[in-house]
Amino acid sequence: MTNAFDLVDTQIRSWVEERDFSGIAAVRRGGIVEFEGCYGLANRSDSVPITPRTRFAVASVSKMFTAAAVGTLVRDGRVAFDTPVVSVLPADRRPATLRPDVTVHHLLTHTSGIADYAEEEDEEFDYGALWADRPVAGMLRPADFLPLFGDLEPYRPPGGPCQYSNAGFIVLALIVEELTGQPFVEAVGERVFGPAGMTASGYFRTDDVRPDVAVGYLPRASRDEPWRTNVHATPVVGGGDGGACATAADVDRFLRAYDDGSLFGPALRDEMLTARTTAEPGVECCYGVYLFGGCFGHVGGDPGVSAIAQRLSAADLSVVVLCNVEVPILAARNQLLAAATGA
Repeated sequence: MTNAFDLVDTQIRSWVEERDFSGIAAVRRGGIVEFEGCYGLANRSDSVPITPRTRFAVASVSKMFTAAAVGTLVRDGRVAFDTPVVSVLPADRRPATLRPDVTVHHLLTHTSGIADYAEEEDEEFDYGALWADRPVAGMLRPADFLPLFGDLEPYRPPGGPCQYSNAGFIVLALIVEELTGQPFVEAVGERVFGPAGMTASGYFRTDDVRPDVAVGYLPRASRDEPWRTNVHATPVVGGGDGGACATAADVDRFLRAYDDGSLFGPALRDEMLTARTTAEPGVECCYGVYLFGGCFGHVGGDPGVSAIAQRLSAADLSVVVLCNVEVPILAARNQLLAAATGA
């Protein structure tokens, strides 16, 4: 008898042929696998298949890790959500145009009003084009991003409408570095990845040779064109707004650790997951995560990367789809969630 996940598997396999779908689609309940489908190739030049061990770049799903690191600093009394950013960051490690009334709360909820370097709400924006005349190899630490937006005038005073901001999460990464005295990627590893049991995850250099890391592939105009990797289209080291690599299992571990309060305690967990502003109809923004369709989580996309991670707390259920190509990932998420819940 065909079950709902069989139908999802059949659909995704058709996308491998029709849309060059390549990635992993997984559903876990209470940490136990209910469905896990691996599709396509992690490395096309050597025909290396994707497996459950494959680590994918997760793009803006990484913003949840940044927010969690900030949450641990709030837990430890090092900062508060209403702390003005200018009271934490020295002048040479913050945007020159940063208003004194911008707080950590504003950065976490995309309501800071600061100018962005990657304006994703502009449908014509091309993230890869940022690096056409700026070497990606020079993007090693959050401070390296400041020249991209630090001198731009704010869009508006803080506290206004939610406007998705990559720059805001770069500033949060600078705060993490300032308060921990560690490089951002080390601080996240110690404060988030380690406690959540994410042993396979990290902020790997895109030019590192590591096992089980999927190569990101840029879209092709036609099937006659050769594949090209995204190594020249994303920063060599990720920052506060993206760039982490993780397995689907590790993303589930993070979602469960976030959800059960083990990262920062139940009270702070509730505060982190409280809706603060409306991002779009049906989508509420919390501290570094979004609430939509009864789930919390985040979506990510970069050149050669598509990712989504969502947690349905009431059902102890996580849905994770990670891809090393650019594909309509919400369609896969919707089918997986429907199959898991019987909706």
